[in-house]
Amino acid sequence: MSKLTRLALDQTLALNQRLAESTANSIDWLFKRDTLIKSGRTWFELVHDGDLMSVRYYDLPDEDEIQLVDGTTMPIQRKQHAVPLVLVPPLGVTTETFDLMPQRSLVRYMVACGFKVYLVDWGKPRKEHAHLGLLDYAQEMMGQALEKVRRHSASQDLSLMGWCMGGLFCLLYQGLTRDRHVRNIVTVASPIDLETGKGVISMVAGVAQAMDGPAKLVSNYSNFRLNTLDPARLSMPDWVTTLVFKMTDPVGSVTTYWDLVTHLRDRDFVESHSTTSDYLNNMLRYPGGVVRDMAAGVVNENQLARGKVYIGDEVAELDSIRCNLLAFAGKTDILVPPEVASGITDVVASQDKEFREAPGGHMGVIIGSKAQAAVWADSAQWLAERSTARRGSGGKPAAKGGRPGKAKTKAKTKAKTKAKTKAKTKAKARPKNRPKARA
Repeated sequence: MSKLTRLALDQTLALNQRLAESTANSIDWLFKRDTLIKSGRTWFELVHDGDLMSVRYYDLPDEDEIQLVDGTTMPIQRKQHAVPLVLVPPLGVTTETFDLMPQRSLVRYMVACGFKVYLVDWGKPRKEHAHLGLLDYAQEMMGQALEKVRRHSASQDLSLMGWCMGGLFCLLYQGLTRDRHVRNIVTVASPIDLETGKGVISMVAGVAQAMDGPAKLVSNYSNFRLNTLDPARLSMPDWVTTLVFKMTDPVGSVTTYWDLVTHLRDRDFVESHSTTSDYLNNMLRYPGGVVRDMAAGVVNENQLARGKVYIGDEVAELDSIRCNLLAFAGKTDILVPPEVASGITDVVASQDKEFREAPGGHMGVIIGSKAQAAVWADSAQWLAERSTARRGSGGKPAAKGGRPGKAKTKAKTKAKTKAKTKAKTKAKARPKNRPKARA
């Protein structure tokens, strides 16, 4: 057989192989798409299962290493850090946000980095949950979730990491409760300064501020109040949430199907495309109570950037937060650009605080192909340095921040008790006919 004939035969066989692979992937994509979706594959233990909110714990896997997005592997660190990590997603998305694919799973990555990883699952809100507002999520449910985590992990100190609204929930919770055992907070693409004029969310805030004057004028001559509106009327259905998230990357949403056609023979690409599409097409209903609370003052008064957020009768004092803080923003984020997210470092009272820019848009910065080497890796290293067991008196961890830790508090209490006991003993020993010395 001549070299030319052999070359032609090899090319024909290669073409047939490509056609066969493309055909098989096409059939699966059209008729068996569930086999291509790889999200939510990491095993977890259900620590808490409430009516809506639940808490998951991701234990160490049996294997010795995990696969990364670039094709390499990373060994699993068996010795775990002392401070557990709690991941907090935003509303409107599913838990697959942090467990998108085996090689693009934030929960698997953080477990491999040696963290005890917990995930707050906000559930799937229905129409009857439309009344839920910021206090319900940031105070009640967050508090309940962290209580369950502490009971399960046997650790009082915790680290929180939230994306977008999830980051705001972390900040609002800390501003409301001043929980001295929250040691570290990491926020990713969380909007703070809405008066920068940058990004979609700032433009929406600008419109809200422009309408604030007319709205107050109307309220003066009628019974209309924004905070008295029926939350059910403000609740955003799932298709609206899907549209909003897709608009954060309009070009990618349009070109994705062309990319699929041109990469149809690549099984990994088809699985990635199918998984991401399934995630984007299955967003969740957004509670009207949260929309109302945000619009009633948080947005149009730029309260987040001012450090005090008024929610009903409560005040979340962000300017009193003292725990360690690391904030990220995507360089190409059109929804929450760096100018909007970076304001948090000017608000909090933390001594250890830092802002960093990372590759990607609003979604890419946390689940994109470059997020693993940027936001994930940086967060893991930053948290590891601040998640060591600190020993105070009595051998128990001492909390870091503006308030004293448990060990220090106990020492002070013990000293006060001893002093009081000594004073009482002296008083009893004093003769009855002898008057007490005046202070």
